[in-house]
Order: sequence, then structure tokens, then C-alpha cells
Amino acid sequence: MHRYILEPYNGMHSRFTCPKCNHNRRTFKRYVDTQTQTYLANHVGKCDRIDGCGYHYPPRAWFADSGVRGSWSKVPEIPNHATGNTNQFDTLPISYIDASTKAYNRNNFISFLTKLIDEGTALRLAALYKIGTSKHWPGATIFWQIDINENVRTGKIMLYNAADGHRVKQPYNHIAWAHSLVGKPGSWENRKQKLSDLCELPDLPTKGFSLQQCFFGEHLLNTHPFKIVAIAESEKTAIICNFFYPEYIWLAAGSLEGLSRNKCRVLKNRRVILFPDVNGFDKWKLKAREMNLRLLNANFTVDDTLERIATPNERTRGIDIADRWIEQIIK
Repeated sequence: MHRYILEPYNGMHSRFTCPKCNHNRRTFKRYVDTQTQTYLANHVGKCDRIDGCGYHYPPRAWFADSGVRGSWSKVPEIPNHATGNTNQFDTLPISYIDASTKAYNRNNFISFLTKLIDEGTALRLAALYKIGTSKHWPGATIFWQIDINENVRTGKIMLYNAADGHRVKQPYNHIAWAHSLVGKPGSWENRKQKLSDLCELPDLPTKGFSLQQCFFGEHLLNTHPFKIVAIAESEKTAIICNFFYPEYIWLAAGSLEGLSRNKCRVLKNRRVILFPDVNGFDKWKLKAREMNLRLLNANFTVDDTLERIATPNERTRGIDIADRWIEQIIK
């Protein structure tokens, strides 16, 4: 549980004028103390104008600068290359997300989601998870990885079949990464083109971009500091389960191997339930044990529903918890 969080959007009264850029729109989010439900100092917050301003003054810096005593339980942001910190990663401009969260009529995954649930709910989930549309392949989807500090780490681009929601794997596995499509090495900070255009470029070498992945959906942790966190393997499963199990915050590790200690640092002090694919139960059970031993105040458990009830055929197909809902709805 994080004591100090950026105030979730609750109308324009929850946004303020940035103390740095003084933009005419209210682009500034202030940090609130979840224990006292009060703001910190009026300049402690973050401007939404990542490219045009970039102002971010987090509570831990304010405590250090002012000598104010406080309890900082949130995992610190990891600086970029400019700081010289050894634990570095690069980020993409948030404007790429704005450029991609549209054209859902040409997004195969959203089309499938609309058939599975309904259009209004599908669009709500798309907005919640900031799902993008890519031209890299006609109908492709971008699953952005936005961390708890709202840094855009990268985006996984995948192509789905609009009819059945299965990934397109023939004649090759259709997976690409946004950070490999945005320009030549060394130009990350200066690229301003829209991602919807950049995705038409061929894959470029990722040398020069320091990637450190985070959970898909991690940006939702600040909006619900008291909810139980559920983690699935795939982005598709997390999104669908958000509808069927709304009592949880649903994140995705990205793969069976994606449940790393580095990613899980943001889950300190949270209750976490893991929902692996049917053939991943044993591995994630070991991972849960590891996290409980190695992370402070960790509380990881593994849901065993699929392990108990899966048929031999379902094990062969490697189903996940969302597949059972899909098969019930789409015959």
C-alpha cells in the first residue's frame, strides 16, 4: 500500500496549474497522503505535459529538501541516463499513447472485445488500460507498459484475430515492440512523430535504448491503493478479467517468465493473487514463495482453480482463466 499517491482524476477540481509551465490548462496532479486524505505542499506533484514541461517533484524529494519528516512507502522512481544512476531505463513520450488510443474500428482486439462483452464496456476498458492501435500490421494492438510513476516503458504490439480473439502466429508470431520502432539509437528524447506513423517503419535495432519492463496495467495501482492485485500472464487475460472480476486490479506479467522480482517491487505491502495459465501453476507457486521471502511485507498467493478443474484437453491447449469465459460466451 502506498501512502503518498498522485491524486486520481475526479473532475477539474482535482487538477491544478503547474508551478513550472503555468499552462492555461490544468495539467498538474498533486500528491495526497492516503492516511490523512490531505495534500502535500502545493508544488509537490507532476505535470501531465511530459514533453512540454516535464515537471515532477515527488514527496521523497520534498521531504529531503524541506526537512519534513514523512513515511515514503512507494517504490522510488528509477532515474534516466542523465542521472548517472546504475539502475537506468529509458522511456517513451506520453504523446505516443495519445496518438495511438484511437481508430478502434480498425483494432482487431477491440473488435473481438466488443463481440465478447459490448461496445461501451470494450471502449471503457480500452481507455482504462490505454490500449493503442498500430499500423505496424493492419488491425494490430499496442499494450502500453506504463509504470506506477506514469513513465511509458514500452509498448507490446500484437496482432489478434478479430473473430475468435486468438493471436495471429502464422506465418510468424506477430509481436513487435514500440521502443524498437521509434527512431535511430540516440534520438529517443527528440523524436516527436506520432506513433501511428512510426509503426509503419521497419524494426530498428534497440541498441541505445535501455529497456526495463514493468507490469502491463501498473499505472492503475495508484488509483486503487487498497484493492487486491491480480496478475495474469497475458495482457488480453488481464483486460477481460477486469470485467468479470472487478473486485481486483488486474495486471499482466506479459509471459510465464515475466514475474520478476524487479517488477514486483511495486507490489510491496499489497495483497497479490497470481492467476497463471493452467500449465504455469507450479512455476508461479515457486515465484510466490520467492516474493514472500525476498520482498518486504509481501503477500503473494496463487489461485489454484484451473489446476483443480482443468481437463486434459484444456491442459494441452494451455488455457487461462479468461478462456473459460470466452468459451462460454462465444460458442
